[in-house]
Order: sequence, then C-alpha cells, then structure tokens
Amino acid sequence: MAKVHPNAMSPPEPGTPGGATTGPARAAAEGDEPPTVLTVWRKSLLFNCDGFTVFDARGDLAFRVDCYAGSRRRRRRADDVVLMDARGKPLLTVRRKTRLGLAECCWVIYDGDADADKSATPLLSVRRHAAGRRLLGATSAGKTLARVATPGAEAAAAAPYVVEGSYGRRACAVRDAARGGAVVAEVQRKEAVGDDVFRLVVPGPRLGAQLAMALVIALDDMCRGSGAGACGWSARSLLRRTLC
Repeated sequence: MAKVHPNAMSPPEPGTPGGATTGPARAAAEGDEPPTVLTVWRKSLLFNCDGFTVFDARGDLAFRVDCYAGSRRRRRRADDVVLMDARGKPLLTVRRKTRLGLAECCWVIYDGDADADKSATPLLSVRRHAAGRRLLGATSAGKTLARVATPGAEAAAAAPYVVEGSYGRRACAVRDAARGGAVVAEVQRKEAVGDDVFRLVVPGPRLGAQLAMALVIALDDMCRGSGAGACGWSARSLLRRTLC
C-alpha cells in the first residue's frame, strides 16, 4: 500500500481534477495563508477499534478517532464520536440524534467531550438534504448532500454551509452559503490508495480543520448508515452510499 500521509504526493493544483478551489500557489501569490491539507485514513491505530487517523502535510498525526465498539461506554453512548488531537485530548463531539424513529437523523457537533462535560456547547448541526431539492445559497451544479446550520435554526435559508458533491466518491465540498458559495472545506480522492484514504483540504480559517474533520465524521456516518453505530455499517448502507 502507498504511503498514507501527504508526503507521498503533493496536493493537486487548482483547476486540475480533484484540485482544491484555493491552492498553495494561488495562496502564496495573493499573500493569503496556504490551505491546510490533511490526509484522512478511515482506520484507527488501535487494535479492535473503528475510527479515523488524520495526518498533517508533514506526515505527523493531527487528529484521531477511536471507537471502542465493545466497551461499556461505547454501548451506552453509541451515537457519540469524539474527535481528539494526537495526544488523545477531546476536541469535538459528533452526536447523532434520531427523530421520528429512524426516519430522520441529524448530527450535532459539540465543543469538547459532550459526554463528560454536560455544558458542552453545540456548535453546528448537520442534516441530510431532501432528495430532489436545492438549498438557498448552493451555487454549484453538484448534488446537495446536507445542510449545516446552527442548532435550532431549522430554515434552510439559515444554514451557513451546504455540502455538495459525492462523499462516497470522495469528491465533495462544504460551501459558505452566505459568501456566494465559497468553498471552506473539500474532500478529495487520494490517488492509488483506495476509498479509505483521502484528502481533506481546508482553504482558510473560516471553518477550520477541526470543524471540517467533524463534518467528515458526520458525512461518513450519514452515507455509510446510521443503524450500526457511528463508525459502522447498517442494512441501509448500500442505499445510503448510492444517495451520497
């Protein structure tokens, strides 16, 4: 298998297939901060765990997600996934909430470990977009997958971000609906390493790498199925992968 971290291959330039909307060359020319380029591996480094391992552009561990499927805590809070830094400090919690049985789910992103800290702040909520409709502010010709809003804001017009493209094909973008659809994060396929390893490009500080990775966790659960735990498969996974 090819090297997982980004040192194995430089990110594509803007305008190339799979390239970020804002690339290192353009950022340097404009005097802006270069984008954050992460390599996401859909695998935990711990034995008998599901999760994610995320490397920065130097190949150093940036984030990790370890889902202990057999642990007592995991059974009690099967709908929580905690994004941690390289040392295991909780950064964000992605919590799946089900409404009307299994008919409708949303994913709420909290600051810190929401299970340990009951006062954790809800930052964003992610909800699957209804098929066949487009969101206000979604400017790309791509398919709208989800809307990202402040918890409690139900109107589509209130969603600050929309997700478009295909997460299953590792080609989707998070767009700022309030700023003309500017890309604030992008999932890109990483060549020759399969679907479980891909790039996450964050052009600037508008969304940030931590929240961008939390959105990836929510999208992964959304598209792989939400009936078998936040890091697992369900009987609906094939249908959900087709939709995503």
